[in-house]
Amino acid sequence: MKGIFITGGLGQLGHALYNLLKDNKDYQLYLTDYQPSEDGIVRKLDITDEAAVEAEIIGIRPDIIINCAAMTAVDLCESQQEMAYKINALGPKYLAKAAAKVDAKLIHVSTDYIYDGQAKSPYTEETKANPINIYGHTKLAGDNFVMEYCPKAFVLHTAWLYGEGKNFVKTMLRLAKEGKKIRVVSDQIGTPTSALELARAIIFLMETDSYGKYHATCEGKASWYEFAQKIFEMAGLNIEVEAISTEEYPTPAKRPMYSVLDNKKLRECHSYYMKDWQEALKEYMDSIRTDD
Repeated sequence: MKGIFITGGLGQLGHALYNLLKDNKDYQLYLTDYQPSEDGIVRKLDITDEAAVEAEIIGIRPDIIINCAAMTAVDLCESQQEMAYKINALGPKYLAKAAAKVDAKLIHVSTDYIYDGQAKSPYTEETKANPINIYGHTKLAGDNFVMEYCPKAFVLHTAWLYGEGKNFVKTMLRLAKEGKKIRVVSDQIGTPTSALELARAIIFLMETDSYGKYHATCEGKASWYEFAQKIFEMAGLNIEVEAISTEEYPTPAKRPMYSVLDNKKLRECHSYYMKDWQEALKEYMDSIRTDD
């Protein structure tokens, strides 16, 4: 039985990984987060505490570590830069060093925000990073630490993630239910990606030895406005969405205008294809309808 150690166990991706792996008798799961869960399944671990990370990893000696922990509040990162660096850069560094000590594989989840958004075609793994906000800078630093300190490392860049918990899909549905006027940015282009699809890709890769950097998003592209429209269409709601520009919705952190990622390495090295974003969204919409 292989031990799998997951940080960020209470997040969207942590939930998806747990749901896919919990009944698999080949794996023993160890889930942690900054706060413990009420049911005790997720234990407390502060990944910015190097001594605590090392003690936990050496004590368990997992075969695989999956780092889903991050400070993803992009605007908050601008005002809390030190905290963002601790969580997004130093945390992965400490996990990578501990992983190397126990000869574990490390899968580190990163972001499309390492790119500047100036491209006109999808970014590949070979594209040079050029972040334009603190979140992107700190995540890139974490990526580099992981690759430097852990010989058996995977770094997966994903984008526009949604799953169990707070996310864009549920926000749109809540606003519609409340009868609020819905205005959505139409000039930022990316790929909505379900946490479930990303979790499937992680589980596929973790059983390989093909270490390195990967892009892992659903296929296709959309603007936030198109994403919102598709959500309401699939929900059977006749909701008017007003398309606005990025200039009309100012935020503390700059956003990449174009952040479509090409899963070139998954496709060419493994013949692995993630679902189209609309197909993955339908699967998610069906699941939350069932939950309701």
